[in-house]
Amino acid sequence: YTYIDDLLDGILLLMKSDLKNGVNIGRRQYVSVIELVQTIAEASGKKINIKHIEGPVGVKARNFRNDLIKSIGWKSSYSLRAGIAKTYPWVKAQVEANK
Repeated sequence: YTYIDDLLDGILLLMKSDLKNGVNIGRRQYVSVIELVQTIAEASGKKINIKHIEGPVGVKARNFRNDLIKSIGWKSSYSLRAGIAKTYPWVKAQVEANK
């Protein structure tokens, strides 16, 4: 998961670079679904009960290589926690405005 400001910084760097092929913009940190859920719950200030259910074994998780974007100086500034903390209030306001 990559915070929008980090993504935009990467796009601007790409526009100024000589790179021609597809480039992945993203953090190298692997984030599990449980970590994402816990981080969102923390940002919301709500206590939730997480129920693990059996399910089919899916595709193994993987991160994409981001060597090219790093080669032109891109670095993420926001951790998952910081990005969710900034995003959650906006999402909450959008949901409340559309009730």
